[in-house]
Amino acid sequence: MSATFHHLNIADVRRETADTVSIAFELKAENEADFKFIAGQYLTLKADIKGEDVRRSYSICSSPSQGELRVAVKQVEGGKFSTYANTELAKGQTMEVMVPNGNFLVEPNAAKSGNYVFYAAGSGITPILSMIRSILETEAESKVFLYYGNKSAEDTIFKTQLDELAAQYSNFKLTYILSREDTGESTTYGRIDENKCSHFYDADLADLKIEGIYSCGPQEMIEMIKEFYISKGLLHKVHFELFTTPVATETETVDDGVSVDSQVTVIIDDEEYEFELSTDGPDILQAAQDNDADVPFSCKGGVCCTCRAKVLEGTVKMAVNFALEEDEVANGFILTCQAHPTSEKVVVSYDEF
Repeated sequence: MSATFHHLNIADVRRETADTVSIAFELKAENEADFKFIAGQYLTLKADIKGEDVRRSYSICSSPSQGELRVAVKQVEGGKFSTYANTELAKGQTMEVMVPNGNFLVEPNAAKSGNYVFYAAGSGITPILSMIRSILETEAESKVFLYYGNKSAEDTIFKTQLDELAAQYSNFKLTYILSREDTGESTTYGRIDENKCSHFYDADLADLKIEGIYSCGPQEMIEMIKEFYISKGLLHKVHFELFTTPVATETETVDDGVSVDSQVTVIIDDEEYEFELSTDGPDILQAAQDNDADVPFSCKGGVCCTCRAKVLEGTVKMAVNFALEEDEVANGFILTCQAHPTSEKVVVSYDEF
């Protein structure tokens, strides 16, 4: 993947909740093809904030059929980019934007039907709104279930749009779960936890053949949902995306007592960068940057896959991986922000797709 950023004008900044805006970008004829996307993908945005190069990835909330490229940004305490987006961005400004990326997606097909299950918390609704709308627009016989957690109705991002979809499509079942607003029902009051997951499964899903289970939100929720559906024999139906970089734990390490001094070659845009790197040294992404390679990155936490590349020769190991699918890893793809060499020679290419 090229690290190239495109300069796009902001077509609209819309206040969605008190702490969330959505940003639409203006596309011209010459870059429309580059920015075609699949529901669920994200954009990496770049801004100079007080002299610092700050990059963040935000999911596209519009669906491909809407003819709009829009992301949502929720302001978080101390968040450099999210605060900037919520307080300073305006229509007519120009922003540097990388082409769509990401593997958390759905590709609906009008010829098929299925049962799709979605879980979201807070701003985790952003890619899921795009995915749900795409399914409902394309697969008339499919059923879609959404369980969406927020603090209150007022804090619920895209509530109006979701309510409109629920009113328009009888095959869309929408359930809100509120943690700080008493709904009068134990199943919809509090956080999304295992008990609620079990209740929703028994009430709505137990007799259905499930096409896919998709969750986006905090790590604790995602891990609970994953384990629950594994217990139902549905491991390979589970897909997820974290909306924050996880806090590293002691198990998330590459220190297994084996260290080699490796000759690493990084290829990007047909240019090669060579450098020496030890297993217990910096990750491949950081080492490439230290050697003046303009490689793509965003979260640096193994959550997005902006820094995805393929190992063409040698072996590496990753500290964590919250973005690549099993088949991608089996085919040699890595997150370079988490990768360390384990052989004396390693060749990594960002140009493979």
